[in-house]
Amino acid sequence: MLRMFLAVTTMALATWTGTTTAAEATPTPTPSSTPTPTPTCPPAIPISASVTGATTTSLTISYFIFFRPPCGYDPPMTVSLFTSREDAQQWRAAVAEVVSGSERNGSVTIDRLTPDTEYWYRFTDAEGRRDPYVIASARTASLTSCRATATIDARWGSGFVATVTVRNTGTLPLDRWRVSWRWSGDEQVHTAWGGVAETAGSDVTVRNASYNGTLALDGATTFGLLVTTSAVPDGLTLTCAR
Repeated sequence: MLRMFLAVTTMALATWTGTTTAAEATPTPTPSSTPTPTPTCPPAIPISASVTGATTTSLTISYFIFFRPPCGYDPPMTVSLFTSREDAQQWRAAVAEVVSGSERNGSVTIDRLTPDTEYWYRFTDAEGRRDPYVIASARTASLTSCRATATIDARWGSGFVATVTVRNTGTLPLDRWRVSWRWSGDEQVHTAWGGVAETAGSDVTVRNASYNGTLALDGATTFGLLVTTSAVPDGLTLTCAR
């Protein structure tokens, strides 16, 4: 009798224990993961750059980083140079690279370049992200050199006439020349003679005419300008190159 009672009690305990274990083993629902929100970036280019200096063997490129990640970059930035726009577009065959400092508004100078050569530059950040926007060209200075000086011949309330003298100051004859400057106000070239004028905003470049591009050593030529403006400048700061 006692053996039968113990057997029945053991079976009941086993049944109760199994029920409890099954209930405790029910898996706890895993909370669903919350998707990471996509940042909204301003409709603006995250970095700007321009050439602020050139010698026969170097280029100085200044930059300004507007935004931080994920919409922009953190310095240092790597500036890569290419010898053609096609190579630059495909990030192919870079001929020189330099790494910037920690400044968000700074500049880099790339040395050991070829004189009178056009290069194209692009930017990469410290994480290896290639900037898709900035792709621009710059040219090193020529071994031959020239100097340009301007004289304002006449002025009046709404304009002036100037004569620019271009002189070969290098060690080789020149086969062409170009003179560049930037207006400080609302000046505009109305007419040019003795040269071909090109304007882009405040920047002006005058290239030689078909008949006066060749200059012997210490040789000189001139071109003239009729300019309209609301305020006649005291003079012009000119840059001459081949």
